[in-house]
Amino acid sequence: TCRDFCFESAGNTCEDYNSFRCFSSHVSTSEWSGADTQTTRSRSDPNRGIMADEATRRAVSQIPLLKTHAGPRERALWPQRLKEEYQALIRFVEQNKAADNDWFRLESNPEGTRWTGTCWFVHQLLRYEFRVEFDIPVTYPETAPEVAVPELDGKTAKMFRGGKICLTEHFAPLWARNVPRFGIAHLMALGLAPWLAVEIPDLISKGHVVHKEKQRDVAE
Repeated sequence: TCRDFCFESAGNTCEDYNSFRCFSSHVSTSEWSGADTQTTRSRSDPNRGIMADEATRRAVSQIPLLKTHAGPRERALWPQRLKEEYQALIRFVEQNKAADNDWFRLESNPEGTRWTGTCWFVHQLLRYEFRVEFDIPVTYPETAPEVAVPELDGKTAKMFRGGKICLTEHFAPLWARNVPRFGIAHLMALGLAPWLAVEIPDLISKGHVVHKEKQRDVAE
């Protein structure tokens, strides 16, 4: 499988960076970056090595690497970094726009420091949708944002308090090796997507996540 993105900016122009919506397809749990390729292991099965397949390599390689080493507190450089963040998302999304297979929507505040939206996972032809949110750390890009899926808080051990997903084992070292080249697009593609692929089916099988239609059937 591969990661395919499409993008719709405010006003349908690539020049409007104040707010945007980003859509992408759900993929495998492999970790890969154009800057740093490695073999990874499944969190659910630590003895099983996973090498990113060629389709995933090709898709992720389409995410442009960022250049400006700046965070929100560096007021002179942050606008340029933020512009690169949007451009990386736009470029990657546009290159994969033909695929009608999205899995999240995001939008930011005007400062680009607060990101909110929804993500969803399709399991056995049923779509499970969740709210997603994160803030850009003041130490960004050295520190990756902590993505939170609040409604799953307390339902899995692979999550910190407040619904922040656990990405420390594989994604954090991968991010650290690619500072400042990784950005928000890489966070979604290499962080949240693999986490959903591993955790959501497990949560569904354990009954911790129930589809809304099934909830209505039980209520009736």
